[in-house]
Amino acid sequence: MALEFNLLREDPSGGRRAQLHLPHQTVETPVFMPVGTAGSVKAVPQDVLESLGAQIILGNTYHLYLRPGHEAIRRMGGLHRFISWPRAMLTDSGGFQVYSLAELRKISNEGVTFRSHLDGSTHVFTPEHSMDVQIALGADICMAFDECTEYPATRERARESLRLTMLWAERSLSHFRAHQHEVPWANEPANRDPHERGRVRKSRYMQCFAIVQGGVYPDLRRESAERLVEMDFDGYAIGGLSVGEPREATLEVISEVLPLLPRNKPRYVMGVGYPDEIELYARMGVDMMDCVLPTRAARHGLLFTSEGRLNIKNRKYAEDQNPLDPACACMVCRRYSRAYLRHLMQAGEPLAGTLNSIHNLAHYLGIMQRVRNSLALPAQASASTSEP
Repeated sequence: MALEFNLLREDPSGGRRAQLHLPHQTVETPVFMPVGTAGSVKAVPQDVLESLGAQIILGNTYHLYLRPGHEAIRRMGGLHRFISWPRAMLTDSGGFQVYSLAELRKISNEGVTFRSHLDGSTHVFTPEHSMDVQIALGADICMAFDECTEYPATRERARESLRLTMLWAERSLSHFRAHQHEVPWANEPANRDPHERGRVRKSRYMQCFAIVQGGVYPDLRRESAERLVEMDFDGYAIGGLSVGEPREATLEVISEVLPLLPRNKPRYVMGVGYPDEIELYARMGVDMMDCVLPTRAARHGLLFTSEGRLNIKNRKYAEDQNPLDPACACMVCRRYSRAYLRHLMQAGEPLAGTLNSIHNLAHYLGIMQRVRNSLALPAQASASTSEP
C-alpha cells in the first residue's frame, strides 16, 4: 500500500509543508527526528519527548539486533510496545553502523560480515536480513540496506559503493514487499494499539525508503537518485553525509539531489546537523532530518540557544542566575539557572545530561515548528517574515 503524503504548501524558495500519514502518527513536516539508538533517546524519558512535541523518533537496527535481539522484540509486540512509544518511528538499515566498524567487517555482493563490538561474535547482514530485522522491530518506516561511502573516498571507491547500494536497494525492496505484512502490529484487533491511546491507524502498512549514495561526486549522486526513483520506493533519503566532508560539500550534495527526487514523496537527509543547518535544509525542501548532535552535545555541556552555542561548563556561569536561554520556554529554561546547570556538570550528576538534552531537543524541535508555522502562512505573508 502506497504511503499517503499530502503536500500542503510549497514556498517559492523551496521549503514545503506536508503531512506524512503513518500507522502510529500523522507527522507534520518538515520534521526533526530525535535518535533513540538502543530503544531510548539517551537520558530523556518517552513522556518528556511527547511533551516536547517529538512526532517521530529513530531506532537503531544494528544495536537492537545485537541487544536485546529483534526476535525478542517481535515476541513482545514490536519496538513501539517494547519501549512504550505511541508515536511514529523509523529504523535505519544498519548500514551506517557497519560502515563505522571498518576494522571489523568484510563486504561482498551478498552483504556484510562483521564482528560485534560487544563480544566479538560474527554476524552477517544482507539486504534481506536487514529487512527481516526491521520488520520484526515494526517501525513505521524502514530503510533499504546501503553501503555508506566514507570521506574522503576516491571516485573508484565511491563508484563501487554506489554499485553495492543499488544492488542491495533492489533486493531490499523486493524482500520488503514480500514480507511487510509480517510486522508485529499488522493483525491487532479493531485496527488499534493499546499504546495509541485510542487513535485509529491511518495505515496498516510499514513503509520503505531508499538511500541515495555516491560520495561527493555529483554525477554518481544523480545516477543513484535516478535509479532509485525508477524502483519506486515510498520515500527517499540522502545518506553518506556528516562523515567528515566540509559543510559546503554537504550543501552541494543536497542541492544536487533534491530536484531529482519525486515531489509527491518524502525527502529525508540523514545525520544532520547543527541548528542553522537543519533550518536551511528545511527551507530548501527537505522534509525529514535526524541527528545525534542535540543529545550528544548536551552530555558534554554544549547547549544551543537563540543567541548561539553555549558551553555550560564555562566558569563564567558559576553564579549566573539567568535561565539558560531567556527566549526558550522549555521546562529547563523555565525552572533552572545557568549556575545550577553548570554545577550539575561539574559534580558529574546524571541529571545534567537529562536537563541539557531536554533543552537541546526543545531547541531543535522548536526550529522545525517555526519553519512549519512560516510555511503555513500565505505566500506573501511568509515572504515578509524573512525581511529585517
